[in-house]
Amino acid sequence: MPDLISTEELTRLEHMSVYEKRAFSQGYQLIAGIDEAGRGPLAGPVVAAACILPKGLLVPQINDSKKLSPKVRERLFERLTTDSAVRYGIGIIGQAEIDRVNIYQATILAMLMAIQQLPVTPDYVLVDGMNLPHPDLPCLKIIKGDQLSQSIAAASIIAKETRDRLMCQYHREWPGYGFNQHKGYATELHLEALFKQGPCPIHRRSFDPIKSMLEVEIADDF
Repeated sequence: MPDLISTEELTRLEHMSVYEKRAFSQGYQLIAGIDEAGRGPLAGPVVAAACILPKGLLVPQINDSKKLSPKVRERLFERLTTDSAVRYGIGIIGQAEIDRVNIYQATILAMLMAIQQLPVTPDYVLVDGMNLPHPDLPCLKIIKGDQLSQSIAAASIIAKETRDRLMCQYHREWPGYGFNQHKGYATELHLEALFKQGPCPIHRRSFDPIKSMLEVEIADDF
């Protein structure tokens, strides 16, 4: 049964389909939106998702994942990932690689991985806020793309929900940090636990205050 969409919501969704329609008019058929979650946290991976929506699909309430309640985001995640007409891929780059190459390069690696994980190869890519250096595919950087493109918004939801679930798994392994609540971001709760217990294996050693803490420990050893 098709979704009942209000006139106001239909107008919003049509506005979020402008970039996809433009690409379709240029002859592209498989248009992927890409976004990431987890560039800013002190712990855990950066996760990227690539999502190809079927032409003409309008998904009520789809939006930048940060603008959605957890309940709505989870419902949209389930809808997107169980619809056989929606293609998606996920790329995950962990703490060690983030520390090795820096978070910006790690985000690019996660995005490229997400494209590789798609069940089909897109012929055009819409990217939220980053210049993605793909060797073969044309990529368009869109500032605030998760608010302006349905495909990117879908990717943002998949990336965010995937990462949140990973952080809840990590909470079971390292329960003293509250990863299930703050998902690795620098909240007061997280910082208090970090200074009390020190970093655990998924903390990013190249991020402050962890980097400074470790430098002090090394200095104290001499």
